[in-house]
Amino acid sequence: MTAEQMKERLEKNYPNSTIEVFDLTGTQDHWEVFVESTVFAGMSRIQQHQNVMACFGPELKTGEVHALSIKTKIKS
Repeated sequence: MTAEQMKERLEKNYPNSTIEVFDLTGTQDHWEVFVESTVFAGMSRIQQHQNVMACFGPELKTGEVHALSIKTKIKS
């Protein structure tokens, strides 16, 4: 996946949110994402991260996305 593909997928799942995607190694398989969204209201931090991970379930299973570091924030 490219950074743009990841960002597009996150924007689809979290409209009107602040989203940043970083390729940590330049190999397009180690990523860090930041998502600030109202969707996270009422969720624990673990639930927020699980919610973001679910966006990339197939890619995580195949190894296309090998590592995914997640930072989330509830948008006020």
